[in-house]
Order: sequence, then C-alpha cells, then structure tokens
Amino acid sequence: MQDARPPLLYLTHRIPYPPNKGDKVRSFNILRQLSRTHRVWLGTFVDHPDDHAHIPALKQWCEQSCVIPIEPRIRRIASLRGLARGEALSLPYYRSPRLTDWVRRVVGEHDIRAAVAFSGPMAQYLDVPGLARRVVDFCDVDSAKWTQYADEHRWPMSWLYRREGARLLDFERAVAQNVDASLFVTAAEADLFRRAAPELGSRVGVMQNGVDADYFAPANAGDSPYPPGGPVLVFSGAMDYWPNVDAVTWFATELLPQVRQSVPDARFWIVGMNPTPAVQALAGEGVVVTGTVPDVRPYIAHADLVVAPLRIARGIQNKVLEAMAMARAVVVSAAPASGLAAEDGRECAVAADGEAFCARVLDLLRDPARRAEMGEAARDCVLRAYSWSAHLRALDWLLEASAGTQGADRSGAAQAAIAQLEPGAAPLR
Repeated sequence: MQDARPPLLYLTHRIPYPPNKGDKVRSFNILRQLSRTHRVWLGTFVDHPDDHAHIPALKQWCEQSCVIPIEPRIRRIASLRGLARGEALSLPYYRSPRLTDWVRRVVGEHDIRAAVAFSGPMAQYLDVPGLARRVVDFCDVDSAKWTQYADEHRWPMSWLYRREGARLLDFERAVAQNVDASLFVTAAEADLFRRAAPELGSRVGVMQNGVDADYFAPANAGDSPYPPGGPVLVFSGAMDYWPNVDAVTWFATELLPQVRQSVPDARFWIVGMNPTPAVQALAGEGVVVTGTVPDVRPYIAHADLVVAPLRIARGIQNKVLEAMAMARAVVVSAAPASGLAAEDGRECAVAADGEAFCARVLDLLRDPARRAEMGEAARDCVLRAYSWSAHLRALDWLLEASAGTQGADRSGAAQAAIAQLEPGAAPLR
C-alpha cells in the first residue's frame, strides 16, 4: 500500500536521538510527532563519538537521513571565518557543503514541499527551490543568550560574545522575514523576539516543551544510587553546557556552604555527561560529580531536593519538568521559572537571588511533608500542562494551515494558525 503521508524535510543541529540532553529531548519529540503525519527526510550533525552508534535507530522515524560527523574543536576554528565575512560564528560552525547538496537533491527528487528547521543556524539550509512551507523552531532567542554571556565574561570574550549576539540577531530577523512561522519555547522568549523584530510579530508563535510523564514517573524510581548519609540535593544536565557549568559552580562554591552551615551533612550531586574540568574540580567535601549515568531517573527520584540554580538560562528547562514529573520538589531560580506554568510555593519554589535560593532550600529540607506535597502538586502540574503531543500539534496546524495555499493566502493561513498557539487560545478544530 502506498504511503499517503506527505514528504517533509527536518533539519537539526545535533542528532535527535537518543533524547539524553535538553535540546535533543525537544528535537526528538518533534521528530517523533512529525513522523506520525509525514515521511521525514532528516539532515543533521553528530558531534559526540557515542552518538554514532545511534544513527541506525533513526530508521524508525525517517525515510532517509543524512548524518554528518563534526569535530567541535575543528568546527570552532572554522567558525572564525565568520569574523572575516561579518556574520555570526554559529553559521559557519554548522555550514556543510555536503548537507547543502543533500538538501537540494532530496527536495528535488522527492518533491518535498515543506520543511522544519530546529535551531536558528539550521535555517541557512532552507533557501532551496521547491520548498513552499518553512517553519523554524528557534527554541530560544539565541542572540540574547550570547549577549547575556558577554556580561559574564571579560574582554576579549565579552567583545566576541556581544558581537555574536548582534550578528545572530540580524540573521534571526532575516530568517523570520522569509519563513511561514518562527516558534519559541515560551511566551517570554516569543515576546523578546517580537520586541527585537516588531514587524514580524504576527508570524511568531509559542510551542512549549513537554515531558514524557510515563517515563519520568515515580513508579520508575528504581533503587537509590546514593550511599547512606545526609540529605541529597541534585542537579542534572549536560555538564559541558556553559549555563549548567555556571549553575553548579555558583551553587557548589557560594550557596552550598551556606546551606551546610545549617545542615552540615547536606550533599550536592552533579549528575550529567561530559563534565568540564571546572565541574570536575568541584568534587570534594559534600560534592559528587558523576559524569554519564545509565539512567538519570533514580538520581532524581531518590534525591531529597532537586535544585536548578540557573543564572544564565532561556526557556523552560527539561531538567525541571522531568523532576516535577517524578514528583520531586524543585527549587528553581527566577530566569528558567519565568515561562513555567507552575505556582510558586505550591508546585515549585522560585528564588530571585542567592539568599532566597538558600532560604527556599533550607525551608524544604526541614519539612519533609511539605516536600512531598510540593512533589505531588508538581507532577499534577506536568500532567495538566506539559503533554508533548498537545504542544507539538502546533506543527501539524502550521503545516496543514498553509498546505495548498500560495503567497498572501499562505501567509494569512499560517498567521491564523500561529494565533492559536498563544497560551489560553482555543485549539484549532
């Protein structure tokens, strides 16, 4: 029987499987959703040796895939070409003639009319004859992230990061001008981009993150990985990602000592792949750095408290949603909490600064019953507000809304679909 699903091009900056870090959780769930309604041609990069083994698994969701290995150290050097060209360094980092040729070939050979790009730099592959519908999932306003990095570093890195923020914003605006829809993970991120590009506001929408609440469930806690001792505070995430490195460094060096003044046996576990030398150096009195673990769920489920002390963060953090799904009480800093559909004090604890963060941690450590109550409310919040299938239907709406239309009609159809993505809007029928 002939497959009636239409063909679609999906582009990601990192192989979307396995979903073992924040961006891959989102890109994988998008891939899985798209494959239900489309035959997917995937173009992507693999930047970690362990991920090569997972390339064959992509056949479950993809008609065909083009997976290009990249060496991050070499790519960082190659990206410096952007200085001479006056462009954002992120663009040459993810620029590949091989992927360009593959995209042009499969779009022509398979009559692919629609494309979804995950992350801004992958939008540079969308200028291809034949594509009639293009959606970019920016996730976050990356240009703002780089500008924020500049404030945390000294010259010359502060100059380089500020330059990257400005050049990337120029690129993001140009992309948004030429695609049917630009999506962001929270309303706050979408509003931030609308303020930077007000003329594009009607084509900017929100597609929130979700969580697999069946996988991240209290029933899947397993055995405790923690040796006997005092209460455990845990942070999970990819530990070569600068915002995560900054978060655990701040917590371990400045906040944990304050917590331990009141709770001397409190322990801080840093759980996640690829810990940088700076993270590894934190290991010692009261701090454990695990590196890669086979399953993060037992570490979350058996911790007394999950902490997310992120000072440099954009959008909803999957690590927070996963902890909430496992019915854990979470203390989260204000930045990643801004787009979270959770009530402070009932479904999570939000802290505006270091002093407040320590106070919220200590309050919850002293009150096990309140921690349990907050954990249960957190899971209810996830079940109510963070279904992947519900959020990702936005892509189906956008691709269907513009199907069979042209020019202004297509733009109007996409804008009508985007209007339905705003929080509180009634779903399309």
